[in-house]
Amino acid sequence: MRLVDIYNFVIKKGLEKDPRTKREIDEELAKARKEFRRLKGVDKKSYDRETLRHPYVDTRILHGDPNSDINSIMIGIDMEGAEILAADRLNERGEAVDLVMAHHPEGAAWAGFYGVMHMQAIILKNFGIPLEVGRNLLKERIEEVRRAVSPANHTRAVDIARLLDIPLMCVHTPADNHVANYLQKLFDRKRPKKLSQVLAILKNIPEYSDALKKNSGPRVLIGDPDKDAGRVFVDMTGGTEGPKKIFARLSQAGVGTILSMHLSEEHFKNAKDEQINIVIAGHIASDTLGLNLLLDSLEKKAKFKIIPCSGFVRVRR
Repeated sequence: MRLVDIYNFVIKKGLEKDPRTKREIDEELAKARKEFRRLKGVDKKSYDRETLRHPYVDTRILHGDPNSDINSIMIGIDMEGAEILAADRLNERGEAVDLVMAHHPEGAAWAGFYGVMHMQAIILKNFGIPLEVGRNLLKERIEEVRRAVSPANHTRAVDIARLLDIPLMCVHTPADNHVANYLQKLFDRKRPKKLSQVLAILKNIPEYSDALKKNSGPRVLIGDPDKDAGRVFVDMTGGTEGPKKIFARLSQAGVGTILSMHLSEEHFKNAKDEQINIVIAGHIASDTLGLNLLLDSLEKKAKFKIIPCSGFVRVRR
């Protein structure tokens, strides 16, 4: 399978699991195309035209010939300099690595990943938060994330991949869409009554069971195992954590429990007095689940040698 075909496939599957409707996604893309037509000169020349094709700025081919044949993939959550050097070392030993696939974005995909956060307004709308309220709350948070990401040296890993000529791509929101969709459907179907039952459901999923053995399994962050779970909101896609002031509104909208990958200290401080439970499923385990679900679909199209790395554990379903 060619690199470009892998890329196009993960985009397609990400769209299939996106919490937005096709119409909502098409409206976002139409807005991007309208913005592009207004640009001139260097701004138009340097514009990332992939944003005209799909809404996942955090998913890109970062280095490599798009037409190169890929038979083996070294895949992990964070694939940076050390991991790319490991791929080169494996190649030297005769253990072919045709592609390094990262979950967390690198390069230009990292520099602009906050662009996917706008989808959170639609997700919040689906849980009872008025669209404009969600957008207004997100505006401040997106700018905060943009400022935080801006000073970083985004191209370090990409530059090493270029120097060693190792194909590199990242797949972020399409994988996160898979884990969010999978868990939301699971909890909507099982409808756990207590937080202890929320934990029990998670602990029976292989990725979270494995995380338990590594001391990073699911846990109740806010609430008590004997408390009622209420409606469970799986908050696991949309780039990163959303608005810090959203918790009271979600509680008022009827959400009893938020199930997240992780939660910052500032988010925790804002949430702890808002009469809402928070369960942390685990960051790396959740990322791993999303990637595994995506890889299951990919491996139905073609067979690959998968080399797990950097926190990723391959589980087939």
